[in-house]
Amino acid sequence: MRTAPRDRQVADIRLTRSADVRTIAVDGTLQRCWDFPAVPGHPSGSPIFMVHGFRGDHHGLLRVVEALPQHRILVPDLPGFGSGQPLPGTHDVGAYAGFVAALLSSEMLGLGPDTVLLGHSFGSIIASRVAADHPELLSELVLVNPICEPALEGPKGITSKAAELYYLAAARLPESLGMALLQHPAIVRGMSIFMAKTRDPALRRWIHGQHAAYFSAFANRDVVLDAFRASISTTVRDSAEQLAMPVLLIAAERDDLGSVAGQERLAALIPDAELHVLPGVGHLVHYEAPAEAARLISDFLLRRHA
Repeated sequence: MRTAPRDRQVADIRLTRSADVRTIAVDGTLQRCWDFPAVPGHPSGSPIFMVHGFRGDHHGLLRVVEALPQHRILVPDLPGFGSGQPLPGTHDVGAYAGFVAALLSSEMLGLGPDTVLLGHSFGSIIASRVAADHPELLSELVLVNPICEPALEGPKGITSKAAELYYLAAARLPESLGMALLQHPAIVRGMSIFMAKTRDPALRRWIHGQHAAYFSAFANRDVVLDAFRASISTTVRDSAEQLAMPVLLIAAERDDLGSVAGQERLAALIPDAELHVLPGVGHLVHYEAPAEAARLISDFLLRRHA
């Protein structure tokens, strides 16, 4: 289903919700999760647990958090990114799915089977793996900009291969040079320009500022290389047929990492899926159209819980 555009003006990008920051031990490491209580005065909805994408941290999802005031929302930094400590071993999809499952079942967070699990981009791969392996931990699954096609196949395969060489070079250089390459402002800005599709100059500046502030907040080169390899070698399709719960797919017409046709094929694999395609938006739905995404999520949950 193609969803008609609504206003995406960025006159005011204030983030007002405050969170309790939880520190949780996972596999001998300390991890942090931002726990936003529902805003008083709004009807109470199910708790939502959100998983951010590659090279980001919890900050990337805050505009979506802001647009869902009726829900308690929990957003961790993935291990090795933001303030999350690296996990022992390889940072692949299995390791990250184990981390998310550990938090969903943590007594400290007190979540139950009514929890909605949301993943953006690389987080969609992680969230779908958790949902397939542990359906008892959640009620619905929401995937924003889901990774629906293998990155190394098709026309974008050359771009993905070039990116892989970039991460390999950064891993093989002396540490100081490798870190400098990974965190170089010009490269981070280039990635941001490539992904941003909005024509709103204020929003573009804000997006570039977000990437400059948080896109290089990772623990070490090994974490980044592990996570990048995981992000280009797996897709939501790997778990699609095992998803037993209702699934909302929020895709984007101009997403360079997943074509509309690919999203439609993904939706056809999932037993109970609802697909919406936002026109004029790319891989940054969480930045460019958070209010639209939030409306789709709210409508989906209201209908499912009616």
